[in-house]
Amino acid sequence: MELTHFNNSGKARMVDVTVKDETKREAVAEGRITMKQSTLSLVKQGAMGKGDVLGVAQVAGVMGAKRTWDLIPMCHPLLLTGVNLEFAIDDIANAVEIRAVVKTTGKTGVEMEALTAVSVAALTIYDMCKAVDKGMTIEYVRLRAKSGGKSGDYIREE
Repeated sequence: MELTHFNNSGKARMVDVTVKDETKREAVAEGRITMKQSTLSLVKQGAMGKGDVLGVAQVAGVMGAKRTWDLIPMCHPLLLTGVNLEFAIDDIANAVEIRAVVKTTGKTGVEMEALTAVSVAALTIYDMCKAVDKGMTIEYVRLRAKSGGKSGDYIREE
């Protein structure tokens, strides 16, 4: 397997996608943030002092996906055709589960955009709740699935 982000001299480069075909592409990423039960209760009740935690995290995740190229040096700026984040409360683990689905029609995939969306949403939750719980943990950020492109489909097996 060749690492595509290095040139023949071993220097970092942005992959040239000029000759690649445009295809429909989709990536799904997941992760979660664990916290104290009392913090999760405040999130569920909408009682955090900074406002609607999950509503703000939703917008932040979309913004993160759109700005991935600005954060990850070798990512291409992409015209995203869809970004959706979903949150699920896990009362047993005292966690907020985060899932992002990112879509485009283009010459390169959106895996990094989906992973960034999840990461930025989790960081936003942390930021909004840190006044009451500095011990939160962001974990299990991972690609769940991707489709489109030359490398084909990928579905993570647990």
